[in-house]
Amino acid sequence: MDFSPTEEQLLVRDTAHDAAERMLAPSAAARDVSGEFPVAELRALGKLGLLGIAVPEELGGANAGHVAYSLALQELARGDASVAVAVSVTNMVAELIATYATPEQAKRWVPPLVNGDLVCGAFGLSEPEAGSDAGAMRTVAEKTQTGWRLSGTKQWITSGDHAGVMIVWAVTDPGAGKASISAFIVPGNAKGLTVARLEDKMGIHGSSTAQLVFDGVELGDEAMLGVRGRGFALAMVALDGGRIGIASQAVGIARGALESAIRYAGERKTFGQPIIKHQAIAAMLADAATWLDASALMALRAAYLKQEQQPFAQAAAMAKLFATEHGWKICDIALQVHGGYGYVRDFPVERALRDIRVTRIYEGTSEIQRIVISRNLLRSSS
Repeated sequence: MDFSPTEEQLLVRDTAHDAAERMLAPSAAARDVSGEFPVAELRALGKLGLLGIAVPEELGGANAGHVAYSLALQELARGDASVAVAVSVTNMVAELIATYATPEQAKRWVPPLVNGDLVCGAFGLSEPEAGSDAGAMRTVAEKTQTGWRLSGTKQWITSGDHAGVMIVWAVTDPGAGKASISAFIVPGNAKGLTVARLEDKMGIHGSSTAQLVFDGVELGDEAMLGVRGRGFALAMVALDGGRIGIASQAVGIARGALESAIRYAGERKTFGQPIIKHQAIAAMLADAATWLDASALMALRAAYLKQEQQPFAQAAAMAKLFATEHGWKICDIALQVHGGYGYVRDFPVERALRDIRVTRIYEGTSEIQRIVISRNLLRSSS
């Protein structure tokens, strides 16, 4: 398995790196304080081709593949985790529509989504009583003469208040188990859709997290994404790919924190020498660097497998579990190396520790990843 990046993949990575350095990192701390949503930044990233990295060129995407996507997201998250998560979800929504929509649906929604005209996309799966347990979904879509009437509440929706388009899952055939759920493409300005609340979160303050209420939203038959009753399968496919994005996000956040810690440890002196020369500090940084390399390689392996259309669900779950759990440890070490300065907002490691904590929760908690991995192990042994 060759992870050596191609020239195209390196170009996408370098484009993301440059954008993160110029547009994201300088305003990340201010955005963390203000909570301002990065509308202008997302539009600009769309013009650079970073909102549809694996989307076909005929739909406005870069068609650069999933390895390039992972590399780019690492760079963006290193600059600002809040922007990176919006980019991750938008890529996921664009790819899902591009893959499973009708040609008419894809032509209508994908180009304006990936070029930034719609700002971003949203993924409407979780509910107040149905997070990891999608089978407990209560949002319903009732058949009407002209299409569907969507009613219910969605919770923890990233970018839900700014998304130009979202994919929303609802029960269309009550009592049919997993076959009861279908997916719909819903405009962000649909009549009857309201933002009930925005969450006041521990971290990623520049990324909004909304509770959305669908009060009899009228949709045409053309709004259904894919086949009726196959929405659950679509959600699982999307989540498998989304885990590559979150693993990559964790790698980027951790890399930024570790770079800050190494820089600080080389400058800060105690007992007449830089603290990086003290064995205790050196060992902490060595562990962190090792975990970071392993995390990055696991994310790239999962991305490569997806790109090559090979089974990747277990690799994606492993990458997300390892990168997010160890990313937290890396950021904690980075803060510890800074001592008291790490605990104040003057240094970015404080923000990194808050930002990375959620990566162990969304797109499936660490506990869910362990279930996914163990189930795959059981299948492979039988």
